[in-house]
Amino acid sequence: MPSIFTKIINNEIPSYKIVENDHFLAFLDAFPLAYGHVLVVPKKEIDYIFDLSSQEYSGLWKFAKKVAKAMDKVLLCERIGVAVIGLEVPHVHIHLVPINGVSDINFEKPKMNFSSEKMIEIANKISESLN
Repeated sequence: MPSIFTKIINNEIPSYKIVENDHFLAFLDAFPLAYGHVLVVPKKEIDYIFDLSSQEYSGLWKFAKKVAKAMDKVLLCERIGVAVIGLEVPHVHIHLVPINGVSDINFEKPKMNFSSEKMIEIANKISESLN
């Protein structure tokens, strides 16, 4: 059964996409810890990050770095925090979370909710800053 991320990749369910290429996709987390929380996924459905080939693994991190640098340009935060937990969805994903302190990346915190307009606004800002 395809993961929710595979359904996003295949445009079967809507998302706020930031950027994609043939192998990877970055989009806004639907249940963010912070404004601008991004998920980076490989388009190939693999459950566990350490099951990626070495090439896929390094490509995923290179892609995530590009997205994080774009986030740095448009988000007001001290850093872009990174987390790979791998339990929520059986599809490899990297969380890129704007943070000002270590507690900002606590996944036990209540998730935030932003309007569609705000999600579109930040997705566009991050996407535009990639150029």
